[in-house]
Amino acid sequence: MRRAWPGGCRYKLKQGELVKTRSPTSSFTMSLKVVTLFLLLCAIIIIITEGAIPKCCVTTSKSIPGYILRKTERFDFQSRRGVCEIDSLILYAKGKKYCAHPMVKRRLKKIQKLNRNKKKVEK
Repeated sequence: MRRAWPGGCRYKLKQGELVKTRSPTSSFTMSLKVVTLFLLLCAIIIIITEGAIPKCCVTTSKSIPGYILRKTERFDFQSRRGVCEIDSLILYAKGKKYCAHPMVKRRLKKIQKLNRNKKKVEK
């Protein structure tokens, strides 16, 4: 004879004693909790490591238009000796990121120098 008690446990009468048994719903609830905890842990790990994954340039362009070079606010150099696979000059202009061949740096420096001289003359 089985009796259901609150809390999802069942008791059955075995040789004159009440013995506690688990109901199928309680084991399902337990496995659901384990799966939910595992998925939550995976999501946290992905979010934490997202910042650690570098955003490398995969291809570069030798022909960057002059208007982009003139609007370049700053630039960084990506080295293949680190995590990334290729050398690249990363240009930041108008809130966008452009991947240029490292040889473009000479042209960029010339344009920046001309812009500085132009601003000095205007003052």
